[in-house]
Amino acid sequence: MKTVKKTSIFPADKKKVFSRLTKLKTLQYIAYPYATFTPLDGSDSMSWEVGSTSRFKFRLFGIIPFGTHSIHVIRFGLGEGIYTHEGNEHVPTWNHEIILEELPENRCRYTDKVDIDAGWKTIFIWIWANCFYAHRQRKWIKLLTRKK
Repeated sequence: MKTVKKTSIFPADKKKVFSRLTKLKTLQYIAYPYATFTPLDGSDSMSWEVGSTSRFKFRLFGIIPFGTHSIHVIRFGLGEGIYTHEGNEHVPTWNHEIILEELPENRCRYTDKVDIDAGWKTIFIWIWANCFYAHRQRKWIKLLTRKK
């Protein structure tokens, strides 16, 4: 098992970031082009209720099929943060925690912490995940600073 941990300061308060986290379109925007997530049920939303599981067709770089990715919600709330058990056929363990900490001046500290276990592939997945989460946080900042 290896862990990826990335932290950034976001130009928005914790409540605004959390609100955006509930939207499937946010996940799709911040993941692209490293990964694409297409709901298997054809919906344009997903459930973030504790105990729920959402399944997606997952593609690396939008073109390489990489199985069915499942997201099982363990914890989800503004106060307690988000924790999911995720994975697919190639990466059975992808446990993702999102930590949001309120900061002064309408900002928050955002941390992605991911424990990954993919057997012999773990090191390669970990390298990709480090790039992926750095990219995601850059896209988050772009999303939060663009004009509406």
